[in-house]
Amino acid sequence: MNAPRYQIVDFDRISPTPCPCGAARRAFADRPDYPATVHRTEISVDAKPHYHRHLTETYYVLDCDGDARMQLDDELVPVRPGTCILIPPGTVHRAVGRMTVLIFVLPKFDPEDEVVAE
Repeated sequence: MNAPRYQIVDFDRISPTPCPCGAARRAFADRPDYPATVHRTEISVDAKPHYHRHLTETYYVLDCDGDARMQLDDELVPVRPGTCILIPPGTVHRAVGRMTVLIFVLPKFDPEDEVVAE
């Protein structure tokens, strides 16, 4: 019997990895036939502004407090569940307030590409 071509991921079974935003559970990094990674990230209250040199991120807000916002360069943008934000390379960003986001990263996430903006 052939192995299935699809893959199912349960984010609750992926160990969280600390990141400038909080804690990310990253999926599909091991799939050479998939061009991205998908992260479910729990944002911490002390998320650090950062940017990526080459990666494009798409944030989809799953859950957040009523006053949650995203810092995108010098602008603070209110968000709510269902908000989707495209963040191209070089855009300084961070989540402000408690939220859970699904992040699609193209190409695959590379920690060396992430720069904390102090």
